[in-house]
Amino acid sequence: MEIRALSDQQPFTTKDGSTIRSILDLANAPVEKQSLAEATIPAGGATERHWHKDSEEFYFILEGCGSMEIDGEARDVGVGDAILIPAGAWHQITAVDSLRFLCCCAPPYRHEDTYFE
Repeated sequence: MEIRALSDQQPFTTKDGSTIRSILDLANAPVEKQSLAEATIPAGGATERHWHKDSEEFYFILEGCGSMEIDGEARDVGVGDAILIPAGAWHQITAVDSLRFLCCCAPPYRHEDTYFE
């Protein structure tokens, strides 16, 4: 049985510029097909626009509000919103108010699978 407390996870900055605390991923658990992390972005901040060749992502907004752009289409997002980011889709999330959200990746997140313009 694998159980990880969020409070025990150390934050790090991903290649896209968000601050992440891995909950279950390749670095801390015997995962094979997915990963789960908490991401935070301060008010006025944004991830760098990027895409993933292999990973499909879900974002689930826990706190704050902002704007989600996927392949040129932008929509406002807030608490309770779930967002699908298909593999290969350019995307960027911008925080109006500080954002805290869950990020699920399948296959698991890897820095090497993050591409920029």
